[in-house]
Amino acid sequence: GPRLCPLNGPIVEFNTSRITKPNFVLMMVDDLGIGDIGCYGNDTIRTPNIDRLALEGVKLTQHISAAPLCTPSRTAFMTGRYALRSGLGSTGKVQVILFLGGSGGLPPNETTFARLLQKQGYSTGIVGKWHLGVNCKSRNDHCHHPNNHGFDYFYGLPFSNFNDCKPGEGKDILVDLQVALWQLSMLAGLGFLTLVLVRLTGLLEVSVKLLTTLAALCLLGFMVWYAPFGLMRTWNCIVMRNHRVVEQPTNLDTLNERLMTEAERFVERNQNRPFLLFLSLAHVHTPLFISRDFSGKSKHGLYGDNVEEVDWMIGRMVKTVEELNLSERTLMYFTSDHGGHVEDSDTHGQKGGWNGIYRGGKAMGGWEGGIRVPGIFRWVGRLPSGRVLEEPTSLMDLFPTLVKLAGGEMPQDRVLDGHDLMPLLEGKTQRSEHEFMFHYCGVYLNAVRWHPPDSDSVFKVHFFTPNFSPPGAVGCYHTKLCMCHGEFVTWHDTPLVFDLSRDPSERAPLRGETEPRYAEVLWRVREAVEIHHRTLSPVENQLSWGNILWKPWLQPCCERSPVACPYFHRRCFHSTTKMHILEA
Repeated sequence: GPRLCPLNGPIVEFNTSRITKPNFVLMMVDDLGIGDIGCYGNDTIRTPNIDRLALEGVKLTQHISAAPLCTPSRTAFMTGRYALRSGLGSTGKVQVILFLGGSGGLPPNETTFARLLQKQGYSTGIVGKWHLGVNCKSRNDHCHHPNNHGFDYFYGLPFSNFNDCKPGEGKDILVDLQVALWQLSMLAGLGFLTLVLVRLTGLLEVSVKLLTTLAALCLLGFMVWYAPFGLMRTWNCIVMRNHRVVEQPTNLDTLNERLMTEAERFVERNQNRPFLLFLSLAHVHTPLFISRDFSGKSKHGLYGDNVEEVDWMIGRMVKTVEELNLSERTLMYFTSDHGGHVEDSDTHGQKGGWNGIYRGGKAMGGWEGGIRVPGIFRWVGRLPSGRVLEEPTSLMDLFPTLVKLAGGEMPQDRVLDGHDLMPLLEGKTQRSEHEFMFHYCGVYLNAVRWHPPDSDSVFKVHFFTPNFSPPGAVGCYHTKLCMCHGEFVTWHDTPLVFDLSRDPSERAPLRGETEPRYAEVLWRVREAVEIHHRTLSPVENQLSWGNILWKPWLQPCCERSPVACPYFHRRCFHSTTKMHILEA
């Protein structure tokens, strides 16, 4: 066989005839807008490495996320099933996992593509963001952890990158609740001090028991606020290697370099056997952070700098595969978990992504801007170069595609919503198997896509739409994220109907007097919804308040002792030099 030169270490010789299963490198960006990439129409942000993937592979133009938010989208991606089948659809305000110390997450009985590839002899690894929970009942049960869902190796963020993770960026999580708890504790404290003053001056008789009760309430109120929220960066912003916390809180200044080094080392370690690597980047979710070499280099401020660094990271991953002569045995995939966050901006400019011509963005239910994402596949020698597919496809399609390529069997005990993409990618078929796609806002069916078998049209029916604020805006700027329930949405007596093939921006709803198939579209969609609903089974709500709120006994930490755990143990401080020594 050929002589391969790993990036680090001696020359390795092996017989390629023994390796028949393909490798998989899946690269997902966080909150990237489809309009941020050169090959999808952006001519001001430089993305040459991603553009090269598209030139050498297959580009999907109607690649759809199953949800417009991180936790449900990643759930569907991992399982090939809509997130509400796993209990990870929101019923109210809580739309994603908010605390690492919560008990909600990807249920242990769910089957990920990583677990099925493990059974086929694959070495499986995830480097980067998880955001699907950690523990259920105790600090060490790791029931939602990547290692319990088919990944042999995990290095990265078990949570996400929220504003709380970067000093000076403000707060993201339940801000109104934080304010209410702080105000109540301050009022109780003010009442206590007033009564103490009254007692000392002799104006009124105030019992010691009353003062003690007020003091206890004041302290309790302060601790209810401070324990979960005042220490948010300590609790949520951590880095783990498998089950061990190796950094608490996260050092964003060195995070990107460490993620890339871990990804490269995983590929090098497993170059002589089939492997699956999921490189789940922390970019470009806010708070934005940037490596020194990319600061101030783009035409679009800090956000543009972040996208250009993402492109460099993708290029570095491709280079690793190529230098190890693995290109012809490796399917590489690039995407985003959902669309850009259009409401996120400050006095310095836009901090979220651009979704091109598509309306809406992150957290906006079924509007295209929040769910249409980049989708690029490259497999040298197997997939055609420069192919563009305009058929509807889904992030959920990765599940059956990977499992079939690895020689595994599809689960027979559950409903799967994805379809094998290889016939489309290779040009063996011209039609997507997705005649209908269901777009959820939390657990609520927001919209349905219909691609008629006898037409190139793609119709979409919206049953309700989010109430944008202020009026006239295309986004929920008052709440920063759109909600899916109650007064935050408007249900339409007659659903809104669009033809995405003619109106991809969803600007002009169709009417019965101008669209010959208008009545048929509504009838066929209602029929499909009834059939779809019959496939749903009741499951535990993983995003209920009981599952989502912080529980100190579930908090991952540096030591087993909760007293030493979060912030006194020196091994988990983020001094870069010390951390590299300790992790080695």
